[in-house]
Amino acid sequence: MKSKSILFVGCGDLGARTGALALARGWQVAGMRRELSLLPPGFTGIGGDYTEPGSLAFIAELRPDYVVTTFNPADRSVEGYRQGFTGAAGNLLAGLGSYHPRAVFMVSSTRVFAEQEGGWVDETSELSSTDLRALAIIEAERLVLRSIQRACVVRFAGIYGAPGGRLLQRLRRGEVCPAEPLRYSNRIHRDDCAGFLAHLVAIVEAGAELAPVYVGVDDLPAPQFEVESWLLGELGVKASNTPDGYIPGGPVPGGHKRCCNRLLRASGYRLRYPDYRAGYRAVLA
Repeated sequence: MKSKSILFVGCGDLGARTGALALARGWQVAGMRRELSLLPPGFTGIGGDYTEPGSLAFIAELRPDYVVTTFNPADRSVEGYRQGFTGAAGNLLAGLGSYHPRAVFMVSSTRVFAEQEGGWVDETSELSSTDLRALAIIEAERLVLRSIQRACVVRFAGIYGAPGGRLLQRLRRGEVCPAEPLRYSNRIHRDDCAGFLAHLVAIVEAGAELAPVYVGVDDLPAPQFEVESWLLGELGVKASNTPDGYIPGGPVPGGHKRCCNRLLRASGYRLRYPDYRAGYRAVLA
């Protein structure tokens, strides 16, 4: 019997982790990225830039059972987001052509939500109409979801898990966000990102239905000051100053929201790290 196969388009850390789970089950795993030397052992490497028209034409010939996209902006500009998301989604659909994998998964972001004042959001919440970078992601989602493919979008928030991550680097310097104004933050450990994507593939393999969109976060949205204060204690560091971009009593940089993971939990996935304490203890260990 032919083994199952999965292709990761834009195969960075998340693709590598999810692909490792598939390899452990005896699947064939392919990863497309510009720098093939960074792919893990066992992956079939495909060099290329998914922002280039025609770069994904190989997919229809490869015929993977599943496709997972982990798009990123080409750069931080609005046009970079359009190239990295909207353009890439169009290139993906063109590359698939008339071929239909069992499912296409697009990794997205909770940045797409309109909420900016700390309210709750879920898969049905209003999307942004003013953030031009979010609009590029939203358009990519719509292209994929409205295509003839069986598709699913997963909106992750605050992916963490690297011991050398930017937050931990900042806190080790004693730079801590102010307690006011209140700013809620949402997060998910990178191992749970991979675990949840693998879980969604297993749902399809079992013949069950997917929701079109999932919010990928842990169980505990929390004030950012609370998270950083707890981490300072774990690190044994004293707060010394405020990082750039934070003004005590001023507006919240970028707004804030609380993300509900009801559908993630309803899918049957059990979080390995259900809150920031569990996740960061593993990182610091």
